[in-house]
Amino acid sequence: MNLKDKKFTRTSHVALTSHSNQIFKDTPKIVWGESDPEKRGPIIATISEKENRNAIGSHSGSYTVYRALSIASGDFPKDHKPELDNTQGTYAVKPSPSWFDAEKIVTIDPFGADINLHFPKLLKEGYNIKPSIAVTQAHLHIPEVQAAVKAGKLKVDGKVVKEDGSVKCTKVALEPVWNLPGMAKRLNIDEGELRKILFQETGGMFPELVTRPDLKVLLPPIGSTTAYIFGNPDDLQNPEIELTCRVHDECNGSDVFGSDICTCRPYLTWGIEDAARTAQNGGVGLIVYFRKEGRALGEVTKFLVYNARKRQEGGDSAKTYFHRTECVAGVQDARFQEFMPDTLNYLGVKKIHNLHSMSNMKYDAIVAAGIEVVNRLSIPDELIPADAQVEMEAKKAAGYFTEGNIKDEEELKKVQGRDLDE
Repeated sequence: MNLKDKKFTRTSHVALTSHSNQIFKDTPKIVWGESDPEKRGPIIATISEKENRNAIGSHSGSYTVYRALSIASGDFPKDHKPELDNTQGTYAVKPSPSWFDAEKIVTIDPFGADINLHFPKLLKEGYNIKPSIAVTQAHLHIPEVQAAVKAGKLKVDGKVVKEDGSVKCTKVALEPVWNLPGMAKRLNIDEGELRKILFQETGGMFPELVTRPDLKVLLPPIGSTTAYIFGNPDDLQNPEIELTCRVHDECNGSDVFGSDICTCRPYLTWGIEDAARTAQNGGVGLIVYFRKEGRALGEVTKFLVYNARKRQEGGDSAKTYFHRTECVAGVQDARFQEFMPDTLNYLGVKKIHNLHSMSNMKYDAIVAAGIEVVNRLSIPDELIPADAQVEMEAKKAAGYFTEGNIKDEEELKKVQGRDLDE
């Protein structure tokens, strides 16, 4: 029978993992920070064999719900085990000391890639262990980068920049895997308090947060992270080799569709151009793309803020840029960058020679993680869209890194965005 024609049914019985009879003695233990994969233990969040589960939540992050809908419709086998032949990464990230420091990496599973190498014995015994990290190759076709090639700012070398103006890179996709004790320690709060707040603020989505203190790992239903590496990935771990890096937070409107109310896309594409150029000059480039749309407030909130900014008395001005976000969302920024350096630590980064970021939150988090930053680079003036001047001048006045002039309050009032109906 063709798989498309087959419908899968499931029992209506529900067995909560918070029930005491769902605690199994043979469940693999997790010792976070252990250097031996077998002693550390695998992360098992697959649903097919509940007696093996040692984590809260499920794989695939925010796509978990789509999988559930597919199962509910009968189009997806609930007991599916992935067949992983030939899925191994095109590059194996080399272990670094941060992998084995329980405090250095708390939101990623360092052993989440190439599980067939880390846990062959358990896989042979039938444990349904699923990767949370995957590595592949790609050619990026980006108009701004191709324009830089035509303008002679970026050369075609056939290795990093191809003849058609595309840029070759290594891509690393990382699903979130949260070690709750480590996260609580980094936030300087009690683990129990963290678990309670996570439970309450997600509407009780995961009862195990408050009923199963023995489960220390959570796979949250949030977006993943992607790292784009230009040049030799091994060079990321060598502090003597020049590294150009941008840590970028998602902005669908600008990154994908080119909306000009912010600087997100031009900052990102300039970072890619510079990362490629550094790789061509014997260094290595890195772009880390985090799914934190609208300062982690979401796109609906972001659009509401846009409307409020444009319709307020006096128009959209740099003076009131952050105020309207606070009115709608209750906070200026919910991104909370303290966990952002985990990806850098996973890749073994020790030193960033050129950091493309004006954000002090990002810079402070990176430095606090023990990673040296040599130079900070703000976006060139000529790349800032006209309507994004409001954002840029407001950020500089608020203390964001800049080598340019900072406007006073009266000057900020004069920095105006276009009207909503223009």
